[in-house]
Order: sequence, then structure tokens, then C-alpha cells
Amino acid sequence: MAKNLLNKYVWLVETIYKAKKITFEEINEKWLDNDLSEGNQLPLRTFHKWRIAIEEMFGLIIENEQCGRYRYYIQNADELKNGSMRSWLFNTLTVSNLMVENISIKDKVLFEAIPDGEQYLPAILEALKKNLVLGMTYQSFWRDEANIFEVEPLCLKAFKQRWYLVARSPYFDKIMIYALDRVHWLELKETTFKYPKDFVPEEFFQDSFGIIADQSVKVETVKFKVSAGQANYLRSLTLHQTQQEIERTDEYSIFTVRLRPTFDFRQEILSQGCDIEVLEPKWFRDVMADISKHMWNNYCKKHPSKM
Repeated sequence: MAKNLLNKYVWLVETIYKAKKITFEEINEKWLDNDLSEGNQLPLRTFHKWRIAIEEMFGLIIENEQCGRYRYYIQNADELKNGSMRSWLFNTLTVSNLMVENISIKDKVLFEAIPDGEQYLPAILEALKKNLVLGMTYQSFWRDEANIFEVEPLCLKAFKQRWYLVARSPYFDKIMIYALDRVHWLELKETTFKYPKDFVPEEFFQDSFGIIADQSVKVETVKFKVSAGQANYLRSLTLHQTQQEIERTDEYSIFTVRLRPTFDFRQEILSQGCDIEVLEPKWFRDVMADISKHMWNNYCKKHPSKM
């Protein structure tokens, strides 16, 4: 598909999404103000073609309220903010198009370095479509040597700039999670497998903070106290979809989340430094206190260069 046409689809979705409800005449006015129009009006027939293409490509349904001013709106607008694949795809395309349109200032826009692993996505996506077994060489962080084995892929998950493959290991007979930047080699096998009917990717991770879905860790309500300044950050970028603010003062706020307090959640809490204090459950507060004591003891030790 021509890049320019894709840009137009993205522009139309953004325009309707931001307006919430908008008439075709208003869309045309905004279209003429955009460089993509090259000064030409948007024909109604072309608009409807784009509507159909957008639904096929992104799964976004542009409907007409069929009353009053006959305004258009996105029927399933929540799809653009719920963390779904189409939401991620649309947001990625939007940012990509913006960057292409502003390539002249590329030295003024800085990006994070992303670990290797994206080169395996085409094979993994095909395996997920056709329920094909994958063979791979994997170097775990915890092992000195890489291992070669086969897995049955169940889903992909992106977390903190990394891609992870969730797959059933026939050898261990359980679901395991593999970071793609630790894969040395990967190939599609001709062998198919039966995708488990009871496995729903979203449900598998719904009680997790990030990529660790340890079913042995009980789901609990974690309560924590946050300094007023850091609370503003957590309001705009929540730790978890279950986050709630239950108390707010000029000096601090108290939040709760309901999840499995696994290692990755613990690391996230520690990254907040002294701006956050775990209140409940007691066992998790004790764990965080012990880690803080160890950190304090490390800093109290004499530095070798001073000895």
C-alpha cells in the first residue's frame, strides 16, 4: 500500500477520534487545511472507501449517528486506548508517519535503543496463525550455555521495549516465557500442534504487572503511599489497570493495585526510590524493608578505594 494512502487513513481516524463526533462537511474543512489534501476536496465516495479500508485494516468502525447533523464517530473508540494489537498498531503507524513527515529534524528526536529480536517476528506470527511448532536456540540469563529445543507458541507480548514469546514447552510440559533478544536462532517447523482452548492471552496476564505470570503467587491488593510529586506521575502513567487512588492530601496520596506481587512488580516499586512506601500486605512490606536494609548496609560499607 502506498505510504501516502496509509497516512490519509491515519489522518481520518485521528480527526474523527479527536472530535468525538463530526460531520462530513467539518471533516472536509479540516482536510483542506492539511497538506495531504494538496488543496483538493475530499469526495464523499473516497471518504466511504477509506472508511471500509480502515475497518478492514485496523478493525475501527466509523459510523454515522443517522440523526440530527449526521455526524460521524468511531463506534469502538475504546480499541484505541485499551492496549490491544490494533491500538498498538495504529499508534505505532501514527508516530511513524509523524517522524517521516518531519525527517528534517531527525537529529532533534531521540529514541531508546531496542534489543535484538524483532527479526524473528515474521516467523513467530506465521507460527501463531498456523499453529506451527517453532525450533530455537535460546540463551537464558541463568545458564552458561545455549539450549536447542522446540516450543508451541501461544502469544507475543511487548513489555518495556522488549518482545517476549509465550509458549508451551513440550519438554517441561508447561507454559514458559522467552525474551526474543535471548534467541540465537529460530525456525518454523512443519509440525502443527493443537492450540489449547482454555488459553486466553489477555486472561493469562490480567493479574500480572508485566511479563511474569507466576500462578504460585497469590493475587493480592497492594496498598502504597506516594509523595505528592510522584503521585502526579502515577496518575498520568498508572502502574496497573487496577490502580485506584483511595486517599489524597497535600503531602501524599495512597494508591492500591490488585495483582500478583512478583519480582518485576517489586523492581518497579524499588525504581520509585524513597517516593513510595508499601503499606500492605505486611509480608510484601517486610520484603521491601529487607531489601532497603541491604541497600543501606551496602552504602555504609567502606569504599575499597578509601581503605
